[in-house]
Amino acid sequence: MTDVWSSRAEGYRAAVEQREGEDLDLIVEWAAGAKTALDVATGGGHVARRLRDAGLDVITCDPAPGMHPDVICRAEDLPFAPGSFDVVLTRIAPHHFADVPAAIAAIARVSRDLVIVEDTLYASDRVEEAERLRDPTHIRSYSEAEWRSFLMDAGLVLEEVRHIEKTHPFDAWLARTGCEGEEAERVRALLAERTTPDGSGWTDVKVLLGARKEA
Repeated sequence: MTDVWSSRAEGYRAAVEQREGEDLDLIVEWAAGAKTALDVATGGGHVARRLRDAGLDVITCDPAPGMHPDVICRAEDLPFAPGSFDVVLTRIAPHHFADVPAAIAAIARVSRDLVIVEDTLYASDRVEEAERLRDPTHIRSYSEAEWRSFLMDAGLVLEEVRHIEKTHPFDAWLARTGCEGEEAERVRALLAERTTPDGSGWTDVKVLLGARKEA
């Protein structure tokens, strides 16, 4: 699995919808006042880049060496002491996690105060099928209610929730995971109801959640 993600690293670093967006602006805004941060499953490193530009001291972690993280580890196995960082974040990665409740518990444990989580919202079984066909490392997306439960069970108090639409250019999105031929055509068909009018992309919804440790 880590070899697969290492091979995709450059594509994720270059992806426009990963590199920029309203969600990154909000993450920087919500993290204002923090001095230290941990970017969990950093991927292309876009959260870390933006937070460093804002003046935070950021450590990155990811299980794929090719993503060039500071620490190689799974989200479920963060090798840091409790309360090590003012803010701990993960962006558009949890749908790949093997055990989301365990990962959120680990994230909450190493945060001193703030936890920020962003991921793709569950939309339908057709979208889930398309996601897995395009990328077999996709496990599942979750509803907002499930996310609220994960955070509450980890001892976190939810403060902010935003829904953000993102449009993915079809050709680049499929190419990042090597999805082509009949599989690519099936993915396009499954996502037909979410395809842009010109057919060049499709739109999903991310949920961005900000929570704090219980006093």
